[in-house]
Amino acid sequence: MSTTVPAASTTPAAFQPPLRLLTGPGPSNVDARVVAAMSKPLIGHLDPVFWDELLVMADMIGTVYGRSDGASLCLSASGTSGMEAGIVNLVAPGDTVIACSGGFFGHRIIEMLRRRGANTVELTVPFGQHVPVEQVMDALAAHPEAVMVCVVYAETSTGVAYPVADLGAALRASGHDALLYADCVTAIGGMPIEADEWGIDYAYACSQKCLAAPPGLSPITLSTRAIDRLGRDGMSVPYSLDLAEHLRFWLDRPMTYHHTTPNLQYYALGEALRLSLAEGLNARYARHADAGAYLQAGFQERGFELLADAGCQLAQLTAVCVPEHVDGKAVQAELLGAHNIEVGGGLGPTAPPIWRIGMMGVNANRPTADRVLAAFDQVLAR
Repeated sequence: MSTTVPAASTTPAAFQPPLRLLTGPGPSNVDARVVAAMSKPLIGHLDPVFWDELLVMADMIGTVYGRSDGASLCLSASGTSGMEAGIVNLVAPGDTVIACSGGFFGHRIIEMLRRRGANTVELTVPFGQHVPVEQVMDALAAHPEAVMVCVVYAETSTGVAYPVADLGAALRASGHDALLYADCVTAIGGMPIEADEWGIDYAYACSQKCLAAPPGLSPITLSTRAIDRLGRDGMSVPYSLDLAEHLRFWLDRPMTYHHTTPNLQYYALGEALRLSLAEGLNARYARHADAGAYLQAGFQERGFELLADAGCQLAQLTAVCVPEHVDGKAVQAELLGAHNIEVGGGLGPTAPPIWRIGMMGVNANRPTADRVLAAFDQVLAR
């Protein structure tokens, strides 16, 4: 009887990723102090010391969102879950919702509304533009039964900013009680958000862009109006995304258990929020605005066109149109392979040929923009 001797087992070498400059649409590079926060001692998610930190973090998230009336917290999930949580908690099957889209993430909101069974009034415009506020208000007048209006404040796929303040003012002036839902994924920590002042009822974001923390968390904020609508008419909500349960977990004491939190990730987000507040939000927004404008001027001086209309161009995310004679993906590959610089391309099957370049978090500065521009010069010269 023969016996096969098993081969000696080997342990794979430890993964060692290259050091990249992350100037795509996210994630952005992480401050060393944020990384260091993740090396602090791990404590349990039901430790009273951690409960205290959650309350501090909720207050910091509210400050960054401009929220004092309502509640702010963080989901232990990506921004996509923050997007879906607002829909499944505030929209019942059959509800009418007005949804604006001029890019990939606006389309994703519409897709989630469809899956929820909402009667979705879709307002769409070409990439690079935003739906006019007047068109939204006309749709609301035609559909007075609408329970929510959805917009993307900072469209990551196109570099377009939506005039949320103007829309909020128009909604309040109309006297309509539809909730205002806003995607703030690429906005939070990089441009002003005034949830209370603008009348934003629900907003969600992520940890890895202008806040410059590791991916995997979704800071959200709710107005008092939105909180009052949670659980209406016994509406069915997935347990993991039940915002009433999350509010109890974050804000009630003693804590009501909901899930096991990724505490090291929360340490990192807490440090990133502290750094943002220590810098000063207005100073941080000005730094992002300066870096973005500087990068955009550099590309325009080189003859490139930007996708977003000038009146709605984000500072922290720039979509540069790829010239017809250039292979945009090959340029991205060489930037990554030869220069260790990551930039993004178009997102989704209908996206035009673009490079998406982020000036976010610790990367929002002129020296980083100069490094990106110099690398493009070298690659395109070839």
